[in-house]
Amino acid sequence: MDNNPRKYNIPLAERFRPRDFSEFKGQEHILAPDKLLRRSIEQDNMPSFILWGPPGSGKTTLSRIIKNKTSAHFVTLAAVTSGVRDVREVIKEAEIRRKTLLQKTILFIDEIHRFNKAQQDAFLPYVEKGTITLIGATTENPYFEVISALLSRARVYRLNPLTDGHLRNIINAAVNDTERGIGELNVRLEDEALELLLNSAGGDARIALNALETAALVITPDKDGVRVISPAHIYDALQQKKSIYDKAGDAHYDIISAFIKSVRGSDPDAAIYYLARMLYNGEDPKFVARRLIILASEDIGLADPFALNIANAAAMAVQYI
Repeated sequence: MDNNPRKYNIPLAERFRPRDFSEFKGQEHILAPDKLLRRSIEQDNMPSFILWGPPGSGKTTLSRIIKNKTSAHFVTLAAVTSGVRDVREVIKEAEIRRKTLLQKTILFIDEIHRFNKAQQDAFLPYVEKGTITLIGATTENPYFEVISALLSRARVYRLNPLTDGHLRNIINAAVNDTERGIGELNVRLEDEALELLLNSAGGDARIALNALETAALVITPDKDGVRVISPAHIYDALQQKKSIYDKAGDAHYDIISAFIKSVRGSDPDAAIYYLARMLYNGEDPKFVARRLIILASEDIGLADPFALNIANAAAMAVQYI
């Protein structure tokens, strides 16, 4: 075990966060060296912007990289625990800093979509005047959750789930790193276990790293002192595969659209997959039944006059059962 066992009181995903762009994986479409956002961060001349992406894609990590690079005063607020009073205190201090120290203030708001419209209105004028540079992070579609006046003053950058290649590099780095990773545990990850971890993480680096550490810490080393992680260990650490789905957001509409297109395209395997994915994640079967009635009417129509009868019968069965 590591000489500092207290290190493991902090989850691997937290202590292994990238400290600069050389360690950051993924999001090349906005953070490649020639991209505007990357250059504005490195030149410490950022506009206000909102980071929109799924959990574990690097939103909070990117904010910490910015904090390490900027000469501005950097303040972090969590919308879950903060309110208008906290924002006003930050703005008041920002005005003083700008007048007395000629120093900018960057306000990072995590889960900005949890602020209601009245709360968002509170800091709108100060973003417009440049009193603060706002960086928001959200997992929800900002075009629905953030007021339009604020969106017109802030750019929106969309982050994608990490690819298997990105996750593979992150996992391998964590396995070999003895300072912040689990290198001192002498871990060997079986190829099948690595593939299971990649497939189950759903592009979320946090899930992958924390499951890896959970498995590594409880395994008894073999006679050579190696902790061999098998697929069974990963499965036990994860318990279930992550499925990206939200019952009210973009994934909700993306999956039902894929389901309808699969039926329309006569692909039963794909249709069953998307149907199972919706039901597994708690989708209301009545919603699916209604969409099938619409499909039978609009997409099939007179090509099969019995399709609407079948869809109606299925919806009625769902209602009764």
